[in-house]
Amino acid sequence: MAEFLDLEAHDGIRMPWNVFPGTKQEAASCVVPVSAIYTPLKPFPNMPVLPYSPLRCRTCRSVLNPFSTVDYMGQIWICPFCFQRNHFPPHYASISQDNLPPDLFPQYTTIEYEAPTDKTAVPPVFLFVVDTCIIEEELGFLKSALLQAIDLVPDDSLVGFITFGTYVHVHELGFGLIPKTYVFKGSKEISQDQILEHMKFFAKKPKPITGVTSASGPRDGLTAESIARFLLPASECEFALTSVLEELQKDPWPVQADQRAIRCTSTALSVATSLLGACVPGSGARIMAFIGGPSTEGPGAIVSKSLSEPIRSHKDLDKDSAPFYQKAVKFYEALSKQLVNQGHVLDLFVCALDQVGLAELKVAVERTGGLVVLAESFGHSIFKDSLKRIFQSTESNSYNLGLSFNGIFEINCSKDIKIQGVIGPCASLERKGPLCSETVVGQGNTNAWKMCGLDKATSLCLLFEIAKRDGVDAIGQPTNNQFYLQFLTYYQHNNGQMRLRATTLSRRWVAGPGSVQELIAGFDQEAAAVVMTRLVSLKMETEVEFDPIQWLDKSLIRLCSRFGDYQKDRPSTFSLSPRFSIFPQFMFHLRRSQFVQIFNNSPDETAYFRMILYRENVSNSVVMIQPSLISYTLQKDPEPALLDVAAIGADRILLLDSYFTVVIFHGMTIAQWRNAGYQDLPEHKAFAQLLQDPRDDADAILKERFPVTRLVICDQYGSQAVRRNQQRLIPHMRSGCRRITQLLGG
Repeated sequence: MAEFLDLEAHDGIRMPWNVFPGTKQEAASCVVPVSAIYTPLKPFPNMPVLPYSPLRCRTCRSVLNPFSTVDYMGQIWICPFCFQRNHFPPHYASISQDNLPPDLFPQYTTIEYEAPTDKTAVPPVFLFVVDTCIIEEELGFLKSALLQAIDLVPDDSLVGFITFGTYVHVHELGFGLIPKTYVFKGSKEISQDQILEHMKFFAKKPKPITGVTSASGPRDGLTAESIARFLLPASECEFALTSVLEELQKDPWPVQADQRAIRCTSTALSVATSLLGACVPGSGARIMAFIGGPSTEGPGAIVSKSLSEPIRSHKDLDKDSAPFYQKAVKFYEALSKQLVNQGHVLDLFVCALDQVGLAELKVAVERTGGLVVLAESFGHSIFKDSLKRIFQSTESNSYNLGLSFNGIFEINCSKDIKIQGVIGPCASLERKGPLCSETVVGQGNTNAWKMCGLDKATSLCLLFEIAKRDGVDAIGQPTNNQFYLQFLTYYQHNNGQMRLRATTLSRRWVAGPGSVQELIAGFDQEAAAVVMTRLVSLKMETEVEFDPIQWLDKSLIRLCSRFGDYQKDRPSTFSLSPRFSIFPQFMFHLRRSQFVQIFNNSPDETAYFRMILYRENVSNSVVMIQPSLISYTLQKDPEPALLDVAAIGADRILLLDSYFTVVIFHGMTIAQWRNAGYQDLPEHKAFAQLLQDPRDDADAILKERFPVTRLVICDQYGSQAVRRNQQRLIPHMRSGCRRITQLLGG
């Protein structure tokens, strides 16, 4: 796998097939789709950022790249995608083979541009939307976490504050000494015009006849003074916001013993979206919603107020017996379109023991590239540490998220390849062209996607279709065996400036009798497992009566029959190339994973798992599919262990990483020595180091991930609670398969 990891380290991309099957029929017989997992903003230490605009092909708009053919005498470059001849501008007059611009350096297949502009960098906007229908203890935890987060918000960032319960309260932070809020009824749908009029945006200026919202400025008729009442720089509103938080109380409306709290989550999010759409359209902005229970009021309600009616389950959704579900999903789909048009992000921080409607909200979070955190309490470290990590700067933390805004992702490719779609946190811009396939998967029918929010870990699954015939291209012209892909990502960097990152790749076709061996040599089984996981999750969400187990089994059988060596009717002769040997193990674990087996998970939990899967890179996704287990003993260095109860030993420590949970498990003898305090004695430094090593490795895992992973530390036979954790986390993986994913950079 080393060569594939090198490709990812150089360009941020992993492909199941690193050579492509030469025809559409051969691609279909390969079972695993022709695809790629691409991380648009993966950090590269040596990648240059060029202080000028890129050269674009005048026909296909691709960017000048190392694969372009250059005529130095004629000052012309030929686009490798459409073969258009383009003239270099005058400032490239000195170009020669010995004097190349960085765009043409062979090693710079990924490069960034940041053209100087006269425009002032636009600061990001953070609009906090806080649920007050929670118990006093939870509200205290939430207020404490928000006060810490506000201290970390960049001083030039604009901040707004909304609370909701039975009613929605928009707080005016520029009020001076007198607190002032604008109240909206939670059960009523409110238009943007009604919101603006109610909040006195046009008090000193006549309301415009037509409400026109510019992509680069506030709605016509709004003044900077009126906007500054609700969105202020963090440095100017810190005192006002702190005062509001300190005085914040639980929703005062009484709740009967047999009733749920009246919570208008959907109305609050609608008001927040309309407020940002009027004030800062087209600017980088995030709605950060903190939710502590199910929505029972408004168009996005998921359950009635009566406690006698349970919240919908997977069984209810399958039988179409969840009366609120379709209406709520339809509302949030409309809200997601509004957010995408404005270029704004919806982040969710869900802390509750019950479901809150994450399954319905999923569409709005995913299409805007939002973050999601799920925990039992606002006092839990998962929530507090995750919230803190969002605002940590690069200088103070090497594991910062690198939040960016307003992204647009485009694909250019050779004409023999068509784009089926993208599975990941983005929304289609419906820019259909000759590169678009008739077969749509995920967000398709386009070659450009909106990514309102993205960070350095955001990854997209790109699916392609082979459109060429053997020996000729789609229009009957002879072809060579080389083709090209280019990924363009426009985004607002966290310094406020707009950048363009261009990644250009070259791969080759293989066809004929020897193609099977070449396909095997270029097969990345980790990337293939992740693509299949995203694909089966998407099919479970979108296809009625889809059987994931049968589909996975048939896919594995077809793959093995295509690439395995065997003699007919003699099963003992079957063998797979080492390039394919662990792929069946991935499928074994995938069949039993939380992505396929939804039993004992709520719709909210399933939605959460899939949202995290859809945005993570290959390495982390593989750990979600097949957890890793590392054994620590005094006799030898840490080593991978079997994912089986046989790995448990009295004299060893186990570190289990299933991505969502990290478990440090101490054997009985180790726990007894630790309880006796041997690690504190000078002659037992080796034992002290043995105890510390898994903690250090676990801390490294926790620091690299968002949301922060749950950490469980337990002892063999320690308590009933520990036994439950053992039963849930260790025997759950009784496959006898070896650990095949590398952790901790090893």
